[in-house]
Parts: sequence; structure tokens; C-alpha cells
Amino acid sequence: MYKELIFSLDTPYRGEMNIYGYRFGHGERAACIIGPTRGNEIQQLYICSQLVRILSLLERNGDIHANKELFVIPSANHFSTNIERRFWELDNTDINRMFPGDSSGETTQQIADGIFKRVKGYNYGIQFASFHTPGAFIPHVRMMKTGRQSESLANLFGLPYVLTRKPDPFDTVTLNYNWQLSGTNAFSVYAGMVEQLNENAAMQAVSSVLRFLTRMGILKYNCHSGYISTVIEENALFSIRSDCSGIYRRLKNPGDEVHFGDVLAQVIDPYEGEILSEILSPSDGILFFAHIKSLVKENGVIYQMIRRLHE
Repeated sequence: MYKELIFSLDTPYRGEMNIYGYRFGHGERAACIIGPTRGNEIQQLYICSQLVRILSLLERNGDIHANKELFVIPSANHFSTNIERRFWELDNTDINRMFPGDSSGETTQQIADGIFKRVKGYNYGIQFASFHTPGAFIPHVRMMKTGRQSESLANLFGLPYVLTRKPDPFDTVTLNYNWQLSGTNAFSVYAGMVEQLNENAAMQAVSSVLRFLTRMGILKYNCHSGYISTVIEENALFSIRSDCSGIYRRLKNPGDEVHFGDVLAQVIDPYEGEILSEILSPSDGILFFAHIKSLVKENGVIYQMIRRLHE
């Protein structure tokens, strides 16, 4: 393992922010793994730390194939992690909306530029990302439909679902999109949680990456075969919304199978304690996403589900 400084920046809090990468093996740029670009992605940070630990052991045991290089960046924004903010503190910008970057631009553009220059040219790129809406997901691989995506490769992670989506204009400045345009097979792995550590989901994500790298002939690693992934389009997910604001009592979790009329959640009056609303399942299906914060706003999305429609 070789620890490499890829970007350094003076900051007004706790000294320099140095972004490091860890290189394993030598030769062809086989795969690159990137952790948090946002300060609250604690689950993603933990997953990358475990990958660094395991890859170090595999390298010492000679279990990285000859002429293969792996590169891991555990964190691209620990400055925001240190001060418990999701986005860059000084201007509230999102590093993952600054790619491919600009060496003479704003701070987050410079960070993105430094990262992207180092991670271009790998055959496979894996990013541990989080969704813009706070909540928990079924672990899955997410891909943008740029015309260069490969669902068959995404299936090799062995996670329950592969989700594809047509990119919106703001997606053109994300790492995943720019990786794809530069010739890298790019995948975003969603590992259940974000700010809270979920050990089981984290290790499922670690195993999925090791499984993929083994199947691509980069590692020698024994792991179970995982799931036969189901491929779904993002627009096929049905959003379930709250009809009022209040304290949110979640009764179901991602992965739960539900039936028409089941009570999924309750909204509680914050002053009088009465149940203001019960959110019912609109059909049979499997819950894919769940809102997890303690408060909910009127018309806010609290679940997304994969519906099972009876003919």
C-alpha cells in the first residue's frame, strides 16, 4: 500500500485539508474507489476505511493480480465532516456538483479538478454516494443512462437492485457522469444509510465491491455470490407523501414487503400528541426508500416503493 497526497488546501479550521489516496498493486489502472464528497456521509467513510484495511491484507497476501492497480480515496471532504456540515462551509457548495473541476475556479472546483485529474483513466470507477433526500435505501447500484452504462457489469456487484436513471442537466457536473464520458465504467453504490453507521449494510457494500473486483479479474477473494440483481428504472419508483406536517413515526423500513392498506407511518401533533394522519400503503409492493428524520413536512416524500400491480 502506498499513501499518496493528491490535493492540499489551507483552511481556517484545524490546519490544512489534505486529500489522500491509497494505491494497491501496480500496472494497469484497473479500478478506483471514492468515498464521501459530502461531510455527513459517515456510512460511506466507514465503508472505504474497511476497504483500505482489507485491500492492505490482500496485497500483503499476494491476492491482487499482477499488473493491476487499485486506488482508494476514503474522503474528499473531511473538512466539512470536521465541522458537521454536509456541504462546503464557506459557500455551501457541493463538491459532487463541480466535476470535472477547474484548477483556477472556486475552492470546490479546485478540489474536484485535483481529484478528477488523478482518477481519470481507470477501467472501473466506484463511488459511495448519498441521495439528496435524507433517508435509508435498500442497498443498490445506481447508474446514469449516458449511453455508456452497462447494467450487466452492475449486476456483478451482487446487490439486490440496479437502478438506472436518465440524467438531469445538473447531473452533468457529477463525478459519475464525467467518469463515464472519460471512458470509465462508473457505478454509484448506495449503502443503506448516510449519517448513521449500519454495520450490516456497510459490510454488505464492502462485500459487493470485493465481489465485483474478483469477478473482473482484479482480486483473488472468496465471497458468496450475492443476489441476482433486479434492474429497475428510477421513474418506476412510486413516491408516497405525507399529507400533513408533524412528528414522524416510521413503522416500516426499506426492504419490507407491504400490502394495500398497511399503515406505513404516523404523523403526530407536536403539541397535543394526537395522531394527525396515518399513511397507508397504496398497493402491494416492496419499500425501496424511507424518510428517517424525526419531523416530516406536508407533501414531503416519506417512502418510495416498487409497486406490485395486480392484473
